[in-house]
Amino acid sequence: MPENYWLIFILLLSIVVIIAGTSRLKIHPFLVLLAASYFVAVGAGMPSGKIAAVISGGFGSLMTSIGLVIVLGTVLGVVLEKSGAAIKLAEMVTRLVGQRYPALAMSLIGYIVSIPVFCDSGFVILSSLKKSLAARTGRSAVALSVALSTGLYATHTLVPPTPGPVAAAANLGLDHQLGVVILFGLVIAIPAMLTGYCWALYAGKRNVSEEDLEKTAGLPPGYRIPAGWKALLPIVAPIVLIALRSFATFPEALSERGWVFALLDFAGQPVNALLIGFLCSLPLFPSFEQETLTGWVGQGILAAAPILLITGAGGAFGTVLKETRIGETIGNMLAQYQLGIFLPFVVAAVFKTAQGSSTVALVATSALVAPMLAALGLDSLYGKTLAVMATGAGAMAVSHVNDSYFWVVTQFSGMNVTTGYRAHTVATLLQGVVSMAVVWGISLIIL
Repeated sequence: MPENYWLIFILLLSIVVIIAGTSRLKIHPFLVLLAASYFVAVGAGMPSGKIAAVISGGFGSLMTSIGLVIVLGTVLGVVLEKSGAAIKLAEMVTRLVGQRYPALAMSLIGYIVSIPVFCDSGFVILSSLKKSLAARTGRSAVALSVALSTGLYATHTLVPPTPGPVAAAANLGLDHQLGVVILFGLVIAIPAMLTGYCWALYAGKRNVSEEDLEKTAGLPPGYRIPAGWKALLPIVAPIVLIALRSFATFPEALSERGWVFALLDFAGQPVNALLIGFLCSLPLFPSFEQETLTGWVGQGILAAAPILLITGAGGAFGTVLKETRIGETIGNMLAQYQLGIFLPFVVAAVFKTAQGSSTVALVATSALVAPMLAALGLDSLYGKTLAVMATGAGAMAVSHVNDSYFWVVTQFSGMNVTTGYRAHTVATLLQGVVSMAVVWGISLIIL
C-alpha cells in the first residue's frame, strides 16, 4: 500500500513541477515536459536502461499518429488565413448565428464534427475558422477556443464510432447494440456540450491568450475575398472523408470489403484527408509563385514546429505514466469499493487524469468493471449502456498536461499552461461531473 501512495505522490508532484516550471520559471514547455518524464520514470522505479527508450517511443508514437496532421493542418490554416478564406468562413458563420453567439456556433460545430472525427484532428482543422471568427466578432479567443474544444470533447468520449466508446461497448458486451449506445451518447453529450459552452463564456471574460493580443492583419493589396465554396471545401472535404471512413469501418457496417471500402479507408485516414484538404485549397491561391508555394507553406511549417515538439513531449510524459502503471494502480485500489453506477466514472476519471488518454481510460475501465456488472446491478441492456456512459463521463475528467489534446488546444489557441488549466482543464472537469450527474439521473428512472 505505501508503494501505491508513493506513485500518487510522484504523479501529483510531477504536475506541480510542470505548472511551476512553465508558469513561474517561464521555462519552455518542451524542456519541462521532458524533465518531468525523467522525474516520473526515476521516481516510479523504472529500470534505468528502459527510460530513454520509453520516452523516445512515447514522443515518436504520438508523432506517428498526429505529427503530419498537425503540420498539414497548420499549413492549411495559413492558406485559409492568407487567402482571405478564413474571413469568408467567419462571415458565413456570423450570418447564420449572428454577432451574439459565435461561441455557441463553435460548440455546436464541435459536437457534430467529433462524432466521426478525433477531437485532436477536429480542433486542428477548425482552428483557422475559430481564430477568424474571434477577430471578426471581437469576442474572446479563449471563449471560442474552449467552446470548440469542449464541443469536440463531449461527443469524443460518449458517441461511437469514436474508438474509445466502441471499445468500451464491446468490452461490456454491447457490440451488437451500438445503436442504443449511440442514442444515449448523443443525448448525454448535449448537457456536456452546454456545460463547456457556459464555462467558455465565463473563462473568456477572465483569461487572455496570445490570439486576443494579436492584431488581425488585413489582406495584402490586390487580394479578394474568395467565393464561399472555395473557402468551405478545404475544411469540409477532410471532415467528410474522415466521417465516411469512420462509418465504413464501423463494426456493424454492412458494406462489402471491396474497392469502395478500400477507397474510403485510404482517403479518410486523417493524414490523407488533410492532404486532400490542402489540394482543395489550391483554388484559393491568388497565384502559383514563390510567395505562396514556398512562403505560405513555409510559414505553416515554422508555426507547426513548436506545436510538434510540445505535443510530442506531452506524449512522452503520458507514455511514462502508462508504463509505470500509475493509473492502473489507483484504479485497482478503487475497484474494491462498491460505488454502483459511480464506480466506472471514478475509475475512468483516475485513469484519464493519471495517464492522459481518454481512449485508454475507456478501454481499461470497461475491461476492469466488466466482471463486476452483475454485482453492481448493471448487467441489463440499459445498465451496460449507462456503464459505458459513466465510463465516458469519467474519461473526460480531466484533460491536462499529460494529454496530447491539452497541448493541441493550448498551442493552437495561444494559451499558456496556467490559462489552459483555468479554461480548458476546468471545463473538462465540469463536463465530466455534469455528464455523470445526467447518467445517474437516468439510472434512477430506467434501472
